[in-house]
Amino acid sequence: GSGDGQGQILQRFPEKDWEDNPFPQGIELFCQPSGWQLFTERNPPTFFVAVLTDINSERHYCACFTFWEAVESAQPPSHPRNGEEEEGGEESSSPVQPAQLFAPKSLVLVSRLDHAEVFRNSLGLIYTIYVDGLSVSLENVIGNLLTCTIPITGGAQ
Repeated sequence: GSGDGQGQILQRFPEKDWEDNPFPQGIELFCQPSGWQLFTERNPPTFFVAVLTDINSERHYCACFTFWEAVESAQPPSHPRNGEEEEGGEESSSPVQPAQLFAPKSLVLVSRLDHAEVFRNSLGLIYTIYVDGLSVSLENVIGNLLTCTIPITGGAQ
């Protein structure tokens, strides 16, 4: 109908809340403040960072990278009513194809640290891997982005 929809979380890391850093409720509303709408054109990707403050007055920096993906039409093909036939005995098919629609998809990174450029680069990397269809596990990519090895002083890494 109107092209308006509701956002839904498809995947998240970590899958369960951490006691000291719970998953922000309603993040899917935050990602698309003007609503989840379908567009007839593919828009360029967008990036923004906003600050959410929790009940304990702690800041959470939310980096949001949004891109648009083509969606399959949910409408069945148009057919003549009541088995009507065109001249020549063949059923008519609508010469007008439904417009291609594009839906927003957002990658969100939530952190207590304020590093917008790092967030943009990290989300851009995840986006590139996803769009290019590279055969690498997103879980491994995210794990590598979030892992830091600190060498022991005077010892081997």
